[in-house]
Order: sequence, then C-alpha cells, then structure tokens
Amino acid sequence: MRALCNREGLLTAFTMVSGVVPARSPKPILQNVKLVVDADEGSVLMGTDLEVGIRHRVLGVKIEEPGSVILPTTRIGSILRTAGDEELMLETTDEHLLVKGRHASFKLPLEDPSLYPEVPDFAATSYHVISAGNLKKLIRRTVFATDLDSARYALGGVLVELTAENLSMVGTDGRRLAKMITTAEAENDPPAPSGTPVIPVKALKLIERNLVDDDLLVHLTIQSGTAVLVRTESAVIYSRLVEGRFPRYQDVFPATVEIKIPLKAGPLRLAVEQASIVTSDESRGVDFQFGAGSLTLSSQAADVGSSQVDLPIDYDGKPVEITFDPRYLLDALKTLDDGAELTAELIDAKNAAVFRTKDQYTYVVMPLTRER
Repeated sequence: MRALCNREGLLTAFTMVSGVVPARSPKPILQNVKLVVDADEGSVLMGTDLEVGIRHRVLGVKIEEPGSVILPTTRIGSILRTAGDEELMLETTDEHLLVKGRHASFKLPLEDPSLYPEVPDFAATSYHVISAGNLKKLIRRTVFATDLDSARYALGGVLVELTAENLSMVGTDGRRLAKMITTAEAENDPPAPSGTPVIPVKALKLIERNLVDDDLLVHLTIQSGTAVLVRTESAVIYSRLVEGRFPRYQDVFPATVEIKIPLKAGPLRLAVEQASIVTSDESRGVDFQFGAGSLTLSSQAADVGSSQVDLPIDYDGKPVEITFDPRYLLDALKTLDDGAELTAELIDAKNAAVFRTKDQYTYVVMPLTRER
C-alpha cells in the first residue's frame, strides 16, 4: 500500500474513528484503526470495539498502490496532530509502516490487516430517512436520562420506535423519562423492528458527533432486532443493540391532569440554577410553589444557607406545591432553546410531573417526597 494523504482529511476521519477504540482489550489489534485505500471504492478509515464500529470516508487521498494497513491509534494520532505538512505519505513494506513528511519520517511496526474484524457497511435497501438536525435533537433530549448501571432493564440506552412517518426515542433511568417524536420517511417499506430496540449510549454519542450538517439526510435501519446501522454523509456507524427488555414506559404518564402551567425554558432554567446554588448532597430538593402569576422556588440546606427565587408566570389556577431534584430539571432544560415554550402538567406533590414542548418533546420527572 502506498498513498499520499491530505493530513487534515485523515485527521478529521481519525478523530471520529479513534473515539470507539478501547483503551484495553483482550484483542490488542482492536486498539488500532484500519485504513483501506481503494481507487474504486474510495478510502475508508474504520474502528471497532466489537460492540460499536464506524467506517469513515477519508478525503484527499492520492492512491499510488491500493491496499490496507493497521494504524496504531496513539502514535498515528500524535503524528497527525503535530505534523506541519499538508500531505503525508503512508507506505507499507514487508515489515514496517512508513509515514513520511517533508521534515520528519517514522517507521512503525506492521500488523496484518486481515486480522482486523470487519466493520459492517450500510447495505440495507429499506430504511428510514431523517434529517441530521432532527436526529441530533432526538439524541440530545433523551440520552441524558438513561442508566448505564442498570442490570434489571435495558436502560443503558435509548429505545427507538419507528412508524411509516415518525421516529421516536425514549430514555429513562426509572426516576425520569424523556421522549421525543419527529418526522422520518420510510424508504421501500422497511419491516417493523422486533422487540424493543435500544441503542447504547456510546453509539448514540458517536452518531451525534458525526451529524455535522443539520440539513443533510441520514439513513437508519434496525437489523433483525440485533443491531442498528446509521449512514451519514461521511460515515456508517454500526452498533449492537442493548440486551434486555425495555420497561413499559407508557404506564408512567398520568391518566388525567388537572393543572397545566405555561412556562418559558430559559427563564425557568435560570431560576432553577439560582435556587439550586445552596442545595447539598444531603438536602438537594428545591420546592416549587405555583401560585397566581408567580412561581416561587426555595431551597434550604444546613450549613449552606437558603434561597428564594421568584419567577413571574402566566397562571391563575389553584396553588400547587411540588419538590424536585433540580439536576433532573436542568438536564432537560439545557437541551431546549431559551425561547422554547413548555407546559408543566401537575397533579400534586406525590405524582409525576410532565413537561411538554410544542415540538413533541415530553419529559416526565418524579418529585421528591417531603413533609408538608
């Protein structure tokens, strides 16, 4: 193999792909990435930990001799970041990988590229099409609500639900639940996924990093209920699905709601941040007192102090008090634009509160118990 690579183009792909490389592995070859240069197929950089994998297109490669090579992640990353060259020559001999610039050259050990596990490509002919901007929003508004340590349910990822016209994602850790629905077009009538497909957090974060242009279209397919494949403009991301059963989340939503209060995301977020300044690990709750025209947030912690924050609101219904862990509210509010309008649906101090936005985002959070 011999190819003249644009350094920036290779570094861009390398930065994306190296994110899945495990720091330690029973298979040492997985601590590397694989570069394939092909005059017909184009140049592709790939990495995997056997659970999550990525194939990323490399721009600016002039191929003199096609082939493939294993690139040691740490050393190649350092070379690409520190080299001042616009182009670098990558060449393999019988025993070494040579990396040459104008003022520096490196000779590295050579590994057999055929030993590197294959990273699946996107071969599906029926799939769902969604804009990159909408998929990014789905991920950001749900992934934070997952539970990576859960052993009982498949809570270490986000549930995906697909219909002919919509794609929805649901994340929960048992104390709060985030769900969002957005439009997605079914191409060539893809079959409905079996079971409850849950994409792991690591894969979702990798997918999000590859959604660079919000206006471009992304293709998504669930393979036989065992894996997900996502194709972006420059990459294909593969991931096994989380094993286990996702809980019946629909039961979390209250059957009837009496109190509905309109709010603005930005002012509410700032008020919650202020009220939480004097909370502590032992006393983390913030009391929310909704009254006519005003929301009062108050908190108190021994040896820390107390706070009271008043927020004008457009509400003239009956008073209601409820206590929240402010972290749970802030996690969701930080994913919304400051001008976003949301509605708080409340029952009382003991039942789940539901927050809804106009763009089909729903956030359910359980209150903290407190003597009143």
